[in-house]
Amino acid sequence: MDKLKEIFIRLKQYPLVYHLLLILLSILALALLCHFLMQIGTRHSARCTVPDFSGVHINEALKMARRSDLDIRINDSLFVPAYDGGIVLDQLPEGGVEVKPGRTVYVTINSFQEKMVPVPFVAGYSLRQAKNMLETAGLQIEKLVYEPDLATNYVLAEYCKNKPVLEGSHIMTEFGTGITLHVGMHGGVGYTIVPMVVGLSLKDAKSRLWEAGLNVGRIEFEEDINLLNQKNARVYAQTPEARRGVALGSKVGFRLTLDAKKLHREKNLAEQRANAIEEQERQLDEQRRDSLQQLMGELSSFEVTIDSTAVARPELEPIEE
Repeated sequence: MDKLKEIFIRLKQYPLVYHLLLILLSILALALLCHFLMQIGTRHSARCTVPDFSGVHINEALKMARRSDLDIRINDSLFVPAYDGGIVLDQLPEGGVEVKPGRTVYVTINSFQEKMVPVPFVAGYSLRQAKNMLETAGLQIEKLVYEPDLATNYVLAEYCKNKPVLEGSHIMTEFGTGITLHVGMHGGVGYTIVPMVVGLSLKDAKSRLWEAGLNVGRIEFEEDINLLNQKNARVYAQTPEARRGVALGSKVGFRLTLDAKKLHREKNLAEQRANAIEEQERQLDEQRRDSLQQLMGELSSFEVTIDSTAVARPELEPIEE
């Protein structure tokens, strides 16, 4: 202590150095004070483990959260008939994760009843417009039925659970219900190109098929996919493959996975096959055009030959009686 006092006494003989040192010490002390206050205020070193709320009723989940010094907020709700209303279906962060006390856990619960939505009247609209209107209302397309008509891909009629939907009918149905659309097809024959759906979610894959005038075929899920994680699954295979020409209303089936590595590998292969199919179709189109031009040329040559070899018909002499 005596030595420290002696140092300060000597520093006072140099006012500039002495005051600079006081300023630096004051800044250091203030920084340390702020640091410790922040540690106390944010409980930086405190940790708690998030309980697993899956399958627990929301009321019990709230009690569990309070005991763990956590907060729960309902972020979304689904309707799964296999569960009772109010059961927690999903959560973020997941159970077992260490977080700071006071952290908010967002949960998805099972609805107590299915949400009801009005069915929009889409007859008279194009298929693309009708699809967008149904999706905006929280509905989807169950099936596309093509019928001969003057215009292709215009909705002629719609049905909800086999009941016709008319303008002003004001039909209510469950959220996510499929609507059957009867769509026109000029001449009764029409073709479309199968779009690439590998890499898309189930919802986006269906939407892409409907835009192309195709129906959803068989859907296969890998074993680890359930109703809760289905939204994270992606299509890794489709049948028929992308870029093939098929009849309007044809079915396209696909398989889904949660394996990111498998998805990346299969998507690259699907794009390679699609490019090969596209090139093959282009070559076939060129061959058809060449064959048609050759046939037209042969027909023209044949007509010229007939004209050049034509002879005048001799006049018949009258028959003497």
